[in-house]
Amino acid sequence: MDKFVINGPCKLSGSVETNGAKNAVLPLMAASLLARGECVIKNVPNLRDVATMTRLLEILGAGVAFKNHVLTIDTSKLTCLEAPYDLVRTMRASIYVMGPLVAAHKKARVSQPGGCAWGPRPIDLHIMALERLGAKVALEHGYINASAKRLRGAEIIFPVSSVGATAQTLMAAVLAKGETTLKNCALEPEVVELAKALNKAGAKIQGVGDRTMTITGVDAIEPFTHRVMPDRIEAGTFAAAAVATAGRVKITKCDPSNLSAVLDALTVCGADIEIGEDSIDVQGPDRVEPAHVVTREYPGFPTDMQAQMMAVLCRAKGTSTVKDTIYTDRFTHVPELRRLAASIRLDGNLAVIHGVKGLEGAPVMATDIRASSALIIAALMAKGRTDILRVYHIDRGYEKIERKLRRLGADIKRMPQ
Repeated sequence: MDKFVINGPCKLSGSVETNGAKNAVLPLMAASLLARGECVIKNVPNLRDVATMTRLLEILGAGVAFKNHVLTIDTSKLTCLEAPYDLVRTMRASIYVMGPLVAAHKKARVSQPGGCAWGPRPIDLHIMALERLGAKVALEHGYINASAKRLRGAEIIFPVSSVGATAQTLMAAVLAKGETTLKNCALEPEVVELAKALNKAGAKIQGVGDRTMTITGVDAIEPFTHRVMPDRIEAGTFAAAAVATAGRVKITKCDPSNLSAVLDALTVCGADIEIGEDSIDVQGPDRVEPAHVVTREYPGFPTDMQAQMMAVLCRAKGTSTVKDTIYTDRFTHVPELRRLAASIRLDGNLAVIHGVKGLEGAPVMATDIRASSALIIAALMAKGRTDILRVYHIDRGYEKIERKLRRLGADIKRMPQ
């Protein structure tokens, strides 16, 4: 295991590029299983989660090559329809292979997922949707066994807007016989990205980007080539780091239109933000203003930016609140921020943050991808040395973040733990 050693405080300055979106790449990789042939995905970040999904596809029998951020997946000779526990337990997105396997290959055996160490995130909506499409689903010894001679269209109403369930059901429905109507779909850009890629590959999906989508099943999905959208959470993380350190950072190769809620919240904090066509210039204030943030489904404030925003608010001149309505127990970063002298009180899914004049360096431990980036932001503000342990979490979602931060002036090193 590695750790990050950060000496602060510092003021970030310069320009940084965003990579392709992890949360868009992983379902696209799973979607390649719908086709028979060679799919090409461009602008792919070099992440642990991408490597995990690559290994899973290889176990299924796909040929996978990754070079210069281009991923080539050959699905013409699949030999296995099982996603094993050893891989799925490390990354929840592995569950995405279930729908494509059942739709294109009539059955799937997928371990129940693991992933980040916070809270239960049930997959009942995934199973419900597959059953509505005619699949037989059984849970046995920690595995989900699903099968269908051919899925059939149905009306599916999601009781809550779920990114994972929407993406899973889209991939399954494109090969189902007849028409499928999905209601209360997730609107996140990564879901829209998946639907557009599927349409390019021959799917017939109407209402892309709407709460209701209609899918007319086709007999085959063709191999596709697709360039992945910029990672909005990575861009938001660097914007938050600029505000937290009173720095000035220009974030390039991004899509500002996907970050409106985050940029609005940072503006409330006192940031001066200039938006370009594919760039964001963020000037942080000398002292952060308090803010009150509530996470919502897109286009609301994303839960994946909750931890980073909380780190920013640790140095606000007053009291702020952060409420997570998506994952109500996603607060494993709070005890670690307290170790850095933050003043945070939890009341259920509400965090009350009393701003302090300065944070203090200390050893802390990362518990998930976004908690890791929040601890980095806090360490950049803190006086003295901070050791962040278990940085394999951040390697799952950010490509070489320490190199990007060093180019912005941060004193950060990767070292053996």
